[in-house]
Amino acid sequence: MLNLEPQRKQNHCTCAARVHRSVVSFCFCLTFVQSFNLKNKTKRKRKLIVLTFLVTSIVQENVGSDGGSESYQERLSRLEGDKESLILQVSVLTDQVEAQGVKINDLESSLMEHQHKLNCTEEMLQQELLHRTSLEKQKLSLMGEVSYLKLKLTDMEGKQGHGAERQHKAEVLLKELRILKDKVQHLEDQKLQYEKKLKATKVKRPSFYTCFYFYLSRLRRTQSGGFQAADPDAGQFRRGGLRATAGPRLTRTPESDPTRDMNIPFSQWTKEQVCGWLEDYGLGQYISLARQWVENGQTLLSATPQEIEKEMGVKHPLHRKKLQLALRAFTTKVVEKSAELDHIWVTRWLDDIGLPQYKDQFHEARVDGRMIQYLTVNDLLTLKVTSQLHHLSIKCAIHVLHVNKFNPNCLRRRPGDEKQPSPSEVVQWSNHRVMEWLRAVDLAEYAPNLRGSGVHGGLVILEPRFSSETLALLLNIPPQKTLLRRHLAMAFAALVGFQAMQEKREYGNATGHMPLTTTAKVKPKKLGFTQFSHLRKRKPDEAADYICPIDSGAPAANGDSRLLSPVHRGLSPTLDRHVGFFLS
Repeated sequence: MLNLEPQRKQNHCTCAARVHRSVVSFCFCLTFVQSFNLKNKTKRKRKLIVLTFLVTSIVQENVGSDGGSESYQERLSRLEGDKESLILQVSVLTDQVEAQGVKINDLESSLMEHQHKLNCTEEMLQQELLHRTSLEKQKLSLMGEVSYLKLKLTDMEGKQGHGAERQHKAEVLLKELRILKDKVQHLEDQKLQYEKKLKATKVKRPSFYTCFYFYLSRLRRTQSGGFQAADPDAGQFRRGGLRATAGPRLTRTPESDPTRDMNIPFSQWTKEQVCGWLEDYGLGQYISLARQWVENGQTLLSATPQEIEKEMGVKHPLHRKKLQLALRAFTTKVVEKSAELDHIWVTRWLDDIGLPQYKDQFHEARVDGRMIQYLTVNDLLTLKVTSQLHHLSIKCAIHVLHVNKFNPNCLRRRPGDEKQPSPSEVVQWSNHRVMEWLRAVDLAEYAPNLRGSGVHGGLVILEPRFSSETLALLLNIPPQKTLLRRHLAMAFAALVGFQAMQEKREYGNATGHMPLTTTAKVKPKKLGFTQFSHLRKRKPDEAADYICPIDSGAPAANGDSRLLSPVHRGLSPTLDRHVGFFLS
């Protein structure tokens, strides 16, 4: 028994060393498995089976080696405890391996995403390089075009020197045309005088045709009262409304009505004659109140504006102005050619100058030819014309009417046979004719933008602030299209003429010059406290701020050779030159 105790201790140490070696080998296997990249669960199961086999083999080896020294139950219990601890360690390490596998999968997916983004970035870089090369090619081509245009410009400047002789010949032809124009005007005046004499003879000797015309006019009067005024709030441009293609209609003057003898003064007209005249004059809505108040023509002649507004119910300021102008014409006994143009003709005239969006307002106010020459800034604001460009358009159009002696057909709507029109012809172009010119200079896609813009020949020639830049803004040509704008500027300069273009440049380079914009608005003038005392001292004619001033020293009849006011002549040298040409 004494000899067996050291041997038992030696066997126990040997067994512990073996267990230690087995544990070390097991940990080495686990470390090897953990460092190994397991990609799927089947491989992990296989590795766990191998580890279990190794553990069981190690345990069996330990069990076999200690068979002779210890009892079977003790060794078995100790080995089972070691087995359980090892299994716990194996499960922990297995969970760690699975967690590391999940992280590896996440890293691989993120790596694939970054690789895809890198490929997309490389493709975008390639496209950017291709786009840059194409832009450089376009730049080179544009530089070539610019050099070609510079050469062409120098060539044209050289040819311009040779055009002095042609200009001299053109001036000679213009003088001959003036002589022919004067002869034609003289013949037209003789024709008008003959027609007046013929009408006077018809009034003195009434016949069957005169009576028929009287009943026909009565029928027309009964039908004219059914025309309803348009909505005054509809100020925007829209289709419909008044007919734009109606011919130039001349109003019925008092001398054309056989029931009214022009030898009888207006103050001696009867109530029925005055009411019939009001209906022919476009103010038929006030006849019912006029029958109750008016006794004869003298009632209207002696009435003040306040009495007319109170007794006849004339609330519209332009209706009162229309009536006052007509009564003043009866008092002064001056026959104006503008009085032959009625409010229907004015709506067509608005179409011709490119402002059809104001036809309803002008028709409701019954603006006729006589009122056009006496329109003020406040009158236009009452008609809802607030754009500064539209004010200038109406002003230049009225100037053209003055120069052409209020000829209803003075504006040209269709292109003629001229190849290179002169400024004196361009000044009579309508808005449609300017659009035809844009089509002729290869700008047809921008021509519809001039509808409702107020651009006509009078504005192009007579307004010094109207330039090619203003026209480009109205046509909505983008600023980056420099070649297109340059082409428009060259065509505009050729249309206006060298001298007028030079004057426009000088006016634009002057100090204090305000460029003309398409968005500028006209505001009504506000009176201060110091200006109220001067209003009572002024006369109505002096206080009127006419949109188209008339020279007070000129004859009152606008059919004669009337000069424009000094205010207008100082505004635009171009306008002075053309007005002098028309009136010479």
